[in-house]
Parts: sequence; C-alpha cells; structure tokens
Amino acid sequence: MSLGPPGASLDPEQAENNPDIEHQFAVKVVEHVEAYWGLLNKCRGSELRLTKLDDDIYNHFKREFPEFDLKSTIDEDTMKSKEGKEQWRNFIETYKETVKDYNFGTILRSNPAFEYGEKETILVVRMQFYAIEIARNRQGLNDWIYEKNHPEQAKAA
Repeated sequence: MSLGPPGASLDPEQAENNPDIEHQFAVKVVEHVEAYWGLLNKCRGSELRLTKLDDDIYNHFKREFPEFDLKSTIDEDTMKSKEGKEQWRNFIETYKETVKDYNFGTILRSNPAFEYGEKETILVVRMQFYAIEIARNRQGLNDWIYEKNHPEQAKAA
C-alpha cells in the first residue's frame, strides 16, 4: 500500500486497510486488556492507580460528564453521536501532551458488571478508557473482580 509522496493528503475513503497494521493494533489491544484484567484480579480496583494523573483525570471527567452513569451499560450511540464525539474530543485533547498514547484505540467493557467479551466491549481511545475505568475504580465498581478470585479477602472487607 502506498500512502503517496510525503506531505500528500490521505483520502480515508480511498485508503486500503493494511493487514500488518491491523494485526499490530489487535495485539496491542489484547496486551492492554490482559494487563488491566490481570491487575484487577490481583488487587481491588478501588486501590489501583492507572496513571500519575488519576486524580486530575477523575475530577475532570466528573466535571465534564456529570450525568455519566458508571453503573449502567454505556450507550455507544450517545457516546459516538456528533455531540458526544465533540464533548469527548475536547476532554481527550486536554491530555495530548501529558498522557502517552492518549488517543490510541483500545477496548472498554460497556458495563462494569461484565467481564471482557465480544458483545460486552466497545472500541474507545485510551483517554476514554482511563476516564471511565478510573471513575469505576474510585466507586468500587470493579472490586468484584478481585473478590471473585479472593473470596477469603471479600469476607474480610
């Protein structure tokens, strides 16, 4: 696949999918999911920090998305509507200089009560993942994962 000469504009409608790039993307996404799920199995989400900026990200998310119901299944159509995209774009761009791979694609469980699965996940960018998962963790919505694997600890909590 040729992208054309340097500096040439790329028409996304005419661009071909590169299987190597798609494979690399899929590998990165799976690595990210496995790493995060592994962390949630080893400690309670409420005790977990995902970034050095968790407090800032959490407070910014609560300010920008006060109506976001963390316990419910995410309405992907609303999130990816014209208005939703604009609101998220403004939020995400704030982290352009401070969060590595802030706009790299990953997957997010659509509901904190679900495990990862084909029908239980949506494609998002890294900052959406951080914002939502940090908030879920702060509210203890992911603690069940640890407790399921450590029932003796769940009783002590």
